[in-house]
This record gives sequence, C-alpha cells and structure tokens, in this order.
Amino acid sequence: MAFGSLLLSSMMDGTSPASFMNIPALIIIMGGTGGVTLASVGMNSMKKVPSLYKLVISAEPPDLRGQLDQLVTLADKARREGLLALDAQLPEIEDTFTRNALQLVVDGTDPEMVHAILEAEVDGMAARHESGRGPFEKAGGFAPTMGIIGTVLGLVHVLENLAAPSTLGPSISAAFIATLMGVGAANVVFLPIANRLKAISGEEIELRMMTVEGILSIQAGDNPRLVSEKLMSYVPPAERETEEGPALASVADSKAA
Repeated sequence: MAFGSLLLSSMMDGTSPASFMNIPALIIIMGGTGGVTLASVGMNSMKKVPSLYKLVISAEPPDLRGQLDQLVTLADKARREGLLALDAQLPEIEDTFTRNALQLVVDGTDPEMVHAILEAEVDGMAARHESGRGPFEKAGGFAPTMGIIGTVLGLVHVLENLAAPSTLGPSISAAFIATLMGVGAANVVFLPIANRLKAISGEEIELRMMTVEGILSIQAGDNPRLVSEKLMSYVPPAERETEEGPALASVADSKAA
C-alpha cells in the first residue's frame, strides 16, 4: 500500500516510474546499508532475516483465551486429584514452555525456584527477539544516511559537469534518487518490519507471563475460579466470551457429574 501510494502520487505529478530505476543509487542503498548492518549485528543475525520476513507476513496472534482455558482445566484437575495427576497430561500439552513449566511443578520444585526459572526463560526469549529485530532497526537507521552519501556523490558528479548546463537537471535529479531510496527503504520496509517484530514479541511475552501466573496458581492449589479471574486480565475484552467461560463451565459440569 505504501509503495503503491508513493508510485501513484509520483505518476499523477507526471514523473515516470522509470526515472526511479537508478542502478548506482540502488547499489549504494542496498549494498551500503547491507554492509554496515552486517558489520553492526554480525552474520548470525543476518542469516535470520529471511525467516523473520516470513514471520512478519504469517504470524498469528497468540490464543490467550485458549491458554487460559487450558490452565483453568489443569488447575481443576490438580485441585481434585493432586499435582501428581498432572503428569499424565504432559504429553497432551503442545506448547513447550507450558509443558516444561508444568513438569517443574509435578517434580515438586520449590515455587520460588519455578518462578525464577520461568522468568529467566521469558527474559531469555525477550533478549533473543530483540536481537532478531536488530538488523531491521540498524538498517532503518543507516539507510537514510547512506542515501545522503549517495546524493553527495551524485552532486560531486554534477559539479564536475558544470560546463554542460543541459546535463545538470537530469544529474541533480538522479543524485536525489539515492536520498529518496534511503529514506523510503527505512520508513517503508525496515522500520515497519522492526516495529511489527517488536509487537509480535510483546504478544508472546504476554502469553508467557500469563502462563507463569497460571502455573504458580496451580502449584499453590488455587480455586479454578480464582485462577480464571486472575488470568482474565491478560485476555482482551472481546475474547472474554462469558463471565464463566468454557473452562469454568466444563469444571462446573465435572463437579455436577
């Protein structure tokens, strides 16, 4: 949408799209920005860039409501049958973080140690996510500067040809294409992707923190209704189906049976 809007507005002003195809400027922006970004974040981070592009396009929002329901169901089972009864549920839990956290509880790990281990895991994940979006943030900062460098190089060429006035207009126009490419790449590609990755990371951290809260409540033997009320603050209002919700409803059904 952004690229289309920019292209359409330029065409409405009478600018030909072909005038933006400046190969030297493209080399400066792509090669220069890629080089300084590589020097800043290292090869390992750069190798992750293609997969992060895919993540930005295909990422789905976390199922906070589904996780809440699962934790409430586990809390009910633990309260009725004991924590050791959860050992049989472990293979059915798809999320690795939840499964490992529940394993700590089943193994009888001290609650403070469980909290410390899970928080360390969340902090480590947040650090990895920050490192992952580093190439895009760095490129978003470097690209406009590389564009200015390209423009300066183009203007140097213009000043060398002052004796040919007929060439000044096209030469100056070509020089400023580098700035346009640099600013455009930063604000239309790199920074939006970095912001999206930051948002995805925040959503996953929110899910993990809700899981930590739920696991500690299960270990403490809290009432399933209390667990639901405690975790409901993590769920967006639009996803709060009813006051009881599916998990509490199933809990009530099991008690009635």
